[in-house]
Amino acid sequence: MSIEHDIETGKSDLSNISGLVGDALVQVTKLFQNEVDLAKAEIGEKVQRLAKALGLLAGGAVLVIPAIVMALFALASALINGGWSPTLAYLTSAIVAAAISGALFAMGIKRLDARSLAPRETIRQLEKDKDTVKGMMR
Repeated sequence: MSIEHDIETGKSDLSNISGLVGDALVQVTKLFQNEVDLAKAEIGEKVQRLAKALGLLAGGAVLVIPAIVMALFALASALINGGWSPTLAYLTSAIVAAAISGALFAMGIKRLDARSLAPRETIRQLEKDKDTVKGMMR
């Protein structure tokens, strides 16, 4: 009876171990699926940010052109009326336009910085999950 009891106990222990391994695999699978969902959500958010930044760049480029042209003509006219030569007045207007254009592009490029678009939260969570899975396998 003791050998039969040991055999039954061994089978029961083996069944418990395989059940635990199966549960662990199910948990790892769920964890991985959650991380994939998190990555999708975070990347979707970053894509929206990218689209908004590109929209701002395009809107700024399109809408600023007529306003700048009129302002530059007004500036050049004022400078000419103030006694400046027309060449110097128009050159000054062009420098002002270049400065405004540079500022708009710098703001747009700053918003397109690759580091700010990376899915940092997902990467951080994947590192945690990797450590958790390692701990489960010990």
